[in-house]
Amino acid sequence: MRGRASILHVDLDAMFAAVEQRDKPSLRGKPVIVGGVAGRGVVSTASYEARAFGAHSAMPMAQARRLCPPNTAYLSPRFPAYQRTSAVVMELLAGVSPLVEQVSIDEAFVDLAATDHDLSVAGITALSRRLKADIAAATGGVTGSIGAASSKLLAKIGSDLNKPDGLTVVAPGDELTTLHPMPVRRLGGVGPATEQRLHRARVRTVGELAAVPLEDLVDWFGTAHGHGLFRLARADDPRPVVSSRETKSVSAEETFDIDVTDPARLIHELDLLSARVAARLRRSGLTGRTVNIKVRHPDFTTVTRALTRDQPTDDGELIAAQARRLLAEIPTYGGIRLLGVGVSTLYDFAQDDLFTAAGEDPPTLDFPDDPTPFPPADSSTSPGLSAALATSPSAPAPSSGSASSPETSFSSGPSSVAPPALSGASLAAGPSSLATSSAAVRVWRPGQDVRHDEHGTGWVHGSGIGRVTVRFEGPNTPIGRVRTFFVDDPHLQAADPPDWVIPSSESEADRGPE
Repeated sequence: MRGRASILHVDLDAMFAAVEQRDKPSLRGKPVIVGGVAGRGVVSTASYEARAFGAHSAMPMAQARRLCPPNTAYLSPRFPAYQRTSAVVMELLAGVSPLVEQVSIDEAFVDLAATDHDLSVAGITALSRRLKADIAAATGGVTGSIGAASSKLLAKIGSDLNKPDGLTVVAPGDELTTLHPMPVRRLGGVGPATEQRLHRARVRTVGELAAVPLEDLVDWFGTAHGHGLFRLARADDPRPVVSSRETKSVSAEETFDIDVTDPARLIHELDLLSARVAARLRRSGLTGRTVNIKVRHPDFTTVTRALTRDQPTDDGELIAAQARRLLAEIPTYGGIRLLGVGVSTLYDFAQDDLFTAAGEDPPTLDFPDDPTPFPPADSSTSPGLSAALATSPSAPAPSSGSASSPETSFSSGPSSVAPPALSGASLAAGPSSLATSSAAVRVWRPGQDVRHDEHGTGWVHGSGIGRVTVRFEGPNTPIGRVRTFFVDDPHLQAADPPDWVIPSSESEADRGPE
């Protein structure tokens, strides 16, 4: 344990929802939930206004809708907007210390020991307050909470104690006084199962955990986990701040609106997921040897399977071929709620050309006239799936089992109020667009950034029944007006996220010529 509280943990407060409220003035001070808005989507982030009604991250969206009032905004994620905000914050942190460990898009550790900052409690407190003010100013009002302590464990716990916009500095020597009264779930690595086991042993606080002999913890949780809990209960966390984090795996998954039972549909989704994983690998300059799949059944039972190749690959066809073989080992006749594909054991090179040419793992996609041989499935495998594995599907399955991805989801919008009447120019051509096939209909996601040739920039308030409602406002405008258009209005286009910074030239232009 360090002798100074020289580690900061910076955590942006409800970041996704905060960015939405910054960019959409009409949502400020109102409940906002970001996540999968359709079907079985889950909450990614809930604003603090929504948390007051019981909504929280990882909650099913349907449950959040039951808890929150009618004026709650349910929005699809806008990752480009969040990434831009995150980049601004990480740049600020890099100016504080050369040792910054970004843990996720909205949090990072900062090591002050490598700097000449005043590391007294008063000095770190003043530095943290300045950093919080800088973050809010640079991001257009997105706040961050900071914890400062002598270890990563206490710094992370500290950043969560006084949210939102909080600051907690754990002075050297006060680590155990701060930690021991807390519930055991505050410790990293204590999930629901570990917490329940500790509760059965009448261990509810970290202090009570610290009194448990090491031998008992090893007996209850195994050697590694038991030793880890023993150390953490004593605030013994020597982990350094690491400025670069190695990617351990690349994955993609989909949760379906309706449990998928059609074997051909499962194979089709598996192929799409494999292609997404391969594209991410190539963008990152990585390859991988181990292909993993994850299958979740309707009763929430989750099954994983993995298979390791001799050589790494970033080829979507090879990944899909192995994923199919893994899927053949899992019963699917009862339906599938979630399907995922991942690649691990990563490298920064590939040697597939030689091995593919030699006949290893031949591509198996789109061969309807030449069935690809697969190992016979065991007796637990669905007969329909075994048949589907014999040939690739020649066409997508019906839409009833389509995945609830942001690109295909709809929402009634952030308000229960009916959309206003359709506006002038958008209806000039009449409702001809409503007669087009569903494949040609443009999909607008709630919260999506758009631009209209006449009305300017705004965001999708809601869509459905062939129409899309847009509120025209931005980070630096008053609350905007709402207009409704046909979904195929040629004057309405998707747009990049708005800029929350007001250029200095704009304020000068407002004064007009002298």
